[in-house]
Amino acid sequence: MPRHHYERHRTGRIGWLRASVLGANDGIVSTASLVLGVAAAHASGQNILIAGIAGLVAGSMSMAAGEYVSVHSQADSERAELEREHHELQTDVEGEHKELASIYVSRGLDPALAKQVARQLMAHDALDAHARDELGITEAFKAQPLQAAGASALSFAVGSALPLLVVALTPITMLLPLVFVTSLVFLAALGALAARAGGAPMRIGAMRITFWGALAMAITAGVGMLFGVSG
Repeated sequence: MPRHHYERHRTGRIGWLRASVLGANDGIVSTASLVLGVAAAHASGQNILIAGIAGLVAGSMSMAAGEYVSVHSQADSERAELEREHHELQTDVEGEHKELASIYVSRGLDPALAKQVARQLMAHDALDAHARDELGITEAFKAQPLQAAGASALSFAVGSALPLLVVALTPITMLLPLVFVTSLVFLAALGALAARAGGAPMRIGAMRITFWGALAMAITAGVGMLFGVSG
């Protein structure tokens, strides 16, 4: 009895995974940096917390709006390309067949087989064949604006909440080092989880995201200290 072979690929996760990782990373880095900058300028604990909460709300809305507009623009471009391709299929079927066959030839098929494959695929679903092999538009990579916006906003809020929780529980005298260290731990964990979900090496993912997060927080804290001293 033949056994079916199933393969699990991660390409279907790319849309929401990218938006979620970007949102969580920005949430941790921007909120921790904001908190460190305000704390370094000798603000009170209450003012630091208020600034962090404001950063969480503003950042979540900004991430959602920016991601929605960006991905919607991509979706509009994809739709326009598909409409153009549909029109070409209606007006020049033979030309589109030759175009698809030439793509398969460039990928290694001999011309006769390429023509046969192109003919069969176009008979099954011509627009899908051209969308996939000519335009590179597939269901797994198709732009989904609402999904991307929601994932970005939610992940940003979750990421922002982590350093804010540390602020709420930490004495003002220990705020700077504890927020900095714990945020690096959060970033390392995020990088490792994102790499694991995407099938990439966890250590590299953790190191990359931690390095840039540490740099951002250090610069912001330095600016806060500069203004705190000059004030």
